[in-house]
Amino acid sequence: MGATVTGAASAARTASGNSGELSGFGDWSRFRAQLNVTAASGTTPTLDVVIEDSFDGAVWNQVAAFTQKTATGVQALDVTGMFTDRLRVRWTIGGTTPSFTFDVKLHGKG
Repeated sequence: MGATVTGAASAARTASGNSGELSGFGDWSRFRAQLNVTAASGTTPTLDVVIEDSFDGAVWNQVAAFTQKTATGVQALDVTGMFTDRLRVRWTIGGTTPSFTFDVKLHGKG
């Protein structure tokens, strides 16, 4: 059995940010992450999205990265190996008056 978690709900975003700490991944040994960009605007807009884990909720380590987005599209990543019980989605938005509408979902298995 697997479980699906919303890492970042669909919303229009104009600044860099993160999902905040998501917990409960200790029994997952692998997961598929999906980034769905449904709108992009601005002058040379860029969106970089990574998934990070943490032992303590203070220091974060990158475990996966999507390719940089400049337009709408969907990308999925398979993540295997060691990661902690705490994950978060972090995004960096660049360009002139950029705006991206996107969501990230995580589907994990033990």
